[in-house]
Amino acid sequence: MTAPLILSALFGPADFGYLDGLRRAHFPAERNVIAAHLTMFHHLPPSVADELERRVAELCRAPAPKAVLAEPINLGRGVALRVRSPELAEMRAELAEAFATMLTPQDGQGWRAHVTIQNKVRPEEARALLAALQADWRERPVAIVGLAGWWYRDGPWELAFKRSFRGVGWGFGW
Repeated sequence: MTAPLILSALFGPADFGYLDGLRRAHFPAERNVIAAHLTMFHHLPPSVADELERRVAELCRAPAPKAVLAEPINLGRGVALRVRSPELAEMRAELAEAFATMLTPQDGQGWRAHVTIQNKVRPEEARALLAALQADWRERPVAIVGLAGWWYRDGPWELAFKRSFRGVGWGFGW
């Protein structure tokens, strides 16, 4: 494979349904080619596919990390929901250290975990959605049930592998 790899965290079905529903409602339809997701790495070289899968399998021997949807954030031309999970951040840091020499600048900088629900809209449209979400926002738990690697081919992502955390069934969102 010559396509780069993306690594994402997988949500439980109920949380995936909620997040993807927001994304379908607010993301420009013509640009919305993938479902709601939590990207951990945007671009890993295809040469690390086997090692990445091995490391992900090892990480997923642990129980699922605790996580919360913390708050809506302004992306300028869109809105995202911040995800806070020290355990997931620690897993990402471990992978970042293992692949440090191969990370793109975007993946090499600090990780700001979030789920984009709107992007590439006029700033005033983004501000309106942000205000609407903030009006009654309450932090809430979100289920992270596994990790998945994806081949990126300039469009919908192609699944390379997915693993569930210990004790989690195969009820993956996406």
